[in-house]
Amino acid sequence: MILDFHTHNQQATEAIISVMPQEFDPQQGKRYSVGIHPWRSQQVTPAMLDALHTAVRHPQVAAIGETGLDALRGAPLPIQQSLFQEHITLAEQLGKPLIIHMVRTSQQVLKAWRESQRAVPWVIHGMRGNPRVAQPLIDAGFYLSFGPRFNPATVAATPLDRLLIETDDNTATAIHQVAQAIAQARGIPTQHLITTVTANAHNLLPQP
Repeated sequence: MILDFHTHNQQATEAIISVMPQEFDPQQGKRYSVGIHPWRSQQVTPAMLDALHTAVRHPQVAAIGETGLDALRGAPLPIQQSLFQEHITLAEQLGKPLIIHMVRTSQQVLKAWRESQRAVPWVIHGMRGNPRVAQPLIDAGFYLSFGPRFNPATVAATPLDRLLIETDDNTATAIHQVAQAIAQARGIPTQHLITTVTANAHNLLPQP
């Protein structure tokens, strides 16, 4: 089975299901990531932050996020950065990887990485950028997760041991289709890609 590293489909099974803290309602046998999306950064309330701090400690929460920075949408970047730092601190305290939404903010994300404890893996989800954007992230040790839309040259440049795949909010594309497309971009058999990305996901996630 392929592990879909990031999906908003709450019916998914072999997946990390991404939810906002107030939506967290864990179902038996499923694993989640919980975070406040940067698009919602203008709407954060103390109750939402309290819900975040409670939910991320649940044993079925395998990762923190999605969180991150978006230069095109959401609150002004200083507000987003403060919220991002809240998630970074929780990830470091709990030893859970960080799943990051990043739009035209790679330099700010890298700065936050350099200033962090770097105690847990950071994953850029839904990576669509070109190799020029990706290479500094790769050099820093980030994982890159690719969905149905991706830059083939960036997929080819990503080390296999730091590559993940996802469906995100695309319900029309199955994770097997994503795997086939990524494998084609890498020039490797689909089964080899599936085995590798699933092992990567299990290696970076805390054990249930």
